[in-house]
Amino acid sequence: MYNRLRELREDKDLTQKEVARYLDMSQTGYSQYEIGKNDIPTRVLIKLAFFYNVSIDYLLNLTNETQPYKRVE
Repeated sequence: MYNRLRELREDKDLTQKEVARYLDMSQTGYSQYEIGKNDIPTRVLIKLAFFYNVSIDYLLNLTNETQPYKRVE
């Protein structure tokens, strides 16, 4: 899962600092997610899924299908 976060970020030419700013946290805190040192809270997974427009299953390496599910309105 953690490599996938880094790959998504790098594919969009973003820095850890830019993603951390979106998540309203420090770059150091975000980097701990990318290296797998800290578990990612559900609310952060949801924000990342919206940010990258992917499913949470994709972020968690449960599927290789990037498309998110239809969202409930």
